This record gives sequence, structure tokens and C-alpha cells, in this order.
Amino acid sequence: MVAELSVQYTDTANIPGIDGLRVRGDRLLQRLDELAQIGAIAGGGVCRLTLTDADKAGRDQVVQWMRDLGLSITIDGIGNIVGTWPGTEDLPPVMTGSHIDTVATGGRYDGNFGVLGGLEVIQTLQEAGIRPRHPLAVAVFTNEEGARFHPDMMGSMVYTGSLSLAEALATTTNVGTTVEEELRRIGYQGDAPCGNPSVHAFAELHIEQGPVMEQDSVTIGAVTGVQGMSWMEYTVKGVSNHAGTTPMRLRHDAGYAAMAIALAARELTKEMGGNQVATVGSIRLHPNLVNVIPNTAVFTLDLRNTDELRLQEAERRMAEKIGAIAQAEGVEITARPLVRLRPVDFDPAMIDLVETTAQTLGFSTKRLPSGAGHDAGLLAAVCPTAMIFVPSVHGISHNVKEYTAPEDLIAGANVLLHTLLQLAL
Repeated sequence: MVAELSVQYTDTANIPGIDGLRVRGDRLLQRLDELAQIGAIAGGGVCRLTLTDADKAGRDQVVQWMRDLGLSITIDGIGNIVGTWPGTEDLPPVMTGSHIDTVATGGRYDGNFGVLGGLEVIQTLQEAGIRPRHPLAVAVFTNEEGARFHPDMMGSMVYTGSLSLAEALATTTNVGTTVEEELRRIGYQGDAPCGNPSVHAFAELHIEQGPVMEQDSVTIGAVTGVQGMSWMEYTVKGVSNHAGTTPMRLRHDAGYAAMAIALAARELTKEMGGNQVATVGSIRLHPNLVNVIPNTAVFTLDLRNTDELRLQEAERRMAEKIGAIAQAEGVEITARPLVRLRPVDFDPAMIDLVETTAQTLGFSTKRLPSGAGHDAGLLAAVCPTAMIFVPSVHGISHNVKEYTAPEDLIAGANVLLHTLLQLAL
């Protein structure tokens, strides 16, 4: 479900002092660098898994920056942080933001850019003496990556009411620690309500995390929506036996079955074509010995498509392929759903706003869907929503080599500045 009404916004072209307004790029880059030192790993990357000590330290730093700007800060039951700068009228806020948790081998821009870009917008407006009618809010959503706790986008799911707080809090890691225990441990389980937010509009600034914009020499992406996502975890049960003495025709090899399914998933993408993608991203074998046929394989399958019916087709066809592989190899395969999100289309007026704002500022633009999941995909159910992309060099993300050129980061922040200003005036 997507918010039905297109948002209206103010044309600022004839308002004195606004046309030439720009963010302080050096300050934005400095904050990005400072945050990247928290959880820094070799190669220039960041490991700041959600609800760890590093995540707490990152949260503490962002909250301090919010306080320095005089924002009112609320924290809800799942640990989402919202810093709000009041407007001149008591109206629903125009919101931006993203997340600061990372994957284990993450970069310094994914998520962090959207949060710190939002803070830079507010500070720029404060210094210019411009206070819009609507409040401006910057959100830091909990567990967007899903690297420790499933599902990903957990914080924005709870914030928008698509996942209950109780269910989210009870979620465990593979060692049994719950979200609630970790929130309490790091001191970020708040009491602000969640599940029925009042937001005028939401715009998320993000790196593309893909190669399209760089290949097309485009500076700003006006994102049209977010791909649907289907994550499953499969457990294959076979029979362990000696790798040298067991004839191939008599094996029940859990490892082979898992790998055959991975190959089948790749073949499915060739058969379906279009926007269909499939990934086996995690696989564990037992007993994991060089000379023993595995009796257990546990692996994940990530299917994504921009079209819901095509995604359903991919799910159905993979289930058939998995069944055939199980029968042929004589193994038992069970499935556990992890994440299922429908594709999201962003508000047409918001897409237009991002595109025209970027073009007015002199930047080249392209409309494109997001292949990755984002918090904005959940916010789209409760308010008009858009995303602003900037290029990722070589399309690399979730990697210590993730990089976006400073001039592109600053361009994206300026588009965010003028997009939020038109929505909030």
C-alpha cells in the first residue's frame, strides 16, 4: 500500500535569498568522516552492526549533533531516533533521514549520508535565518540492514505499523539475544509511540549502490520506487558419508542440493529476464569437512523484482525447482520465510519535485528504481515519499571500497535542501 494523495509544494523560485542557498559541503564531508571513525575497519570501511557498542557510539554522536542544532529528540520503543526542528506553525513535519547501522563489511556512505545530509540541511537553513512553516525532522531508523536481526528495515516497519513492536522486540540473533535486550543494554529503548506516524512528506537521500548512474554519467537519480523483496532460509537434510567410498548414485548430498538450487536461481533470472534478480548470499555446511559428504546445508535465497506478479512467479518457479532437486537427490528441504516486501511506487508529484529541483540546480537527472530496500519504501505507506540518489563509483556498496565523489555528495545534499524547503514552506 502506498499513500494515495500527491503532496503539494511551494515554488521557491521567486522567494528572495533562497535561489542561491547551498549547503556547507566541507561540514557535511567532515561529519561523514567523523562518523566513519566509529566502527572503522581496515580498508576505509565500517562495521557498525545494529545495537552493538559501535552502534551505540554512533547513535550518541548523531544525537549530540542534533542537540548542537537545538533539535527536540524523541526515541521510540524500537530505538528509532527523530530530531525535530520546529516550524513556524503546528503542522506535521517534513521528514528526511535513513540509518547508521552497517553490514559487517560496510562503507561510510550507505545510510549515513541520508542522516547527515538531513542535519546539514537544517543547519544551513538555521544559518540563513529561514524557518519553514512545517517542522523539519531527521530520522535514524533502527536495524535497516538486518545484519544481526531479521527483518531488515525493522525500525521503519515498526515506525509505520507494518510490524508490531512486540514482534520486533522478541526477535533474536543466532545466539539467542533479543532486540529488546540489546536496546536496553545500549540505552536506546525509548517511550515515544510508534505505529501511527503523522508525517507531511518524506524524502531520503542515499547513494545508488549500483552502477547505472555512473555508467550514464548522471548526477542525481529521481527514484521511482523500490523493488519487491522475498528472502527465504532453506535447510537441507541429507546423509553424511565417506567422500571416497560412497558412489555418486548412492549419495544424499545436502551440499550438492544447496549448490544446485543456487545454480537454478541463476538460471531462473536468465529465463525470466527483465528486472528479475536472485542471490544465494549465505550458505553453511555441516559437518563442513573436506572428506565428508555434508548432511546439512543452510542457505538463504534473495529474490527481487520491481513487479509484484513477476516476483510471485519467481517464487513459484523456484519452489518447483527446489522440489525437483530434493526429489532427485533424496534429501529433505524445509523453508523459513525471512522477509517479504511488495514493490513500492513512490508518489508521482514527489518524483517530479526531485527531478525538477535537481534540473533547476543544474544537475543531470535520471529516473530509476531502487534495487535495494530502503526505509523510504516503508514510509511510502503513510505519506508522500521520494528518494534522491547520487552515483556509487563502480556501483560498489556493502563493501569497504564503497565510494561516492565529494562533489556528488554535495550535489545530492543541495537537492535535498531545496526539495525539503519546497515541501516545508
